Amino acid sequence: MKNFDFDLNLNMGNQPQKKAICVFCSSSEVLDNSYFEVAKQMGKLIAENGFNLVHGGGMIGLMGAISESSQKYGSKVTGVLPERLNLEGIASETDDEIIITKDMADRKTEMRKRSEAFIALPGGFGTLEEISEVITLKQLKYHTKPIVILNTNEFYSPLIQMFEKFYEHSFAKVEYRNLYFVAKTPEEAIQYINDYKYEEVKDKWFFKNL
Repeated sequence: MKNFDFDLNLNMGNQPQKKAICVFCSSSEVLDNSYFEVAKQMGKLIAENGFNLVHGGGMIGLMGAISESSQKYGSKVTGVLPERLNLEGIASETDDEIIITKDMADRKTEMRKRSEAFIALPGGFGTLEEISEVITLKQLKYHTKPIVILNTNEFYSPLIQMFEKFYEHSFAKVEYRNLYFVAKTPEEAIQYINDYKYEEVKDKWFFKNL
């Protein structure tokens, strides 16, 4: 099967590279403080568990909170954002590395290349697109990486219920529940990634009907 975009070797020298976790999340500044506290805790745990952080490159919202926290506790932070969002007051000025891409599609590709796991914190349309895409790509066997949906304040419960509708009405196989993990806390999220072992979803039905 054709390789997609997950096998980029980022280690240009002889020094070992830490694995990175990609976090998708909101750039809104007007959220309840509880979301910011969870983002900070998630960033702290990413660093303390020996991971670097890849995120959307923003200095505001949950993006800014998790990048600041991860960096504070020892992670290298890489921000990836498209040219259109490379603006003063939006683009991070403190990330260890900033990558500017042509557009949103290239941004997502670059983030996936640089990451060994994915976590979705609460977010809007962009976050929903990003997490849906990595789930779909895993379903299609373009990657085998862990995916976590962090359900802070039951934020993602309606989305999870929608997924259950997929299974109930045969729009998706029930085995696809294994493509992602729903965590209640940052601790559960990082534990799942630390313990993760890929188990292939047997999907003869899907490929038969392509």
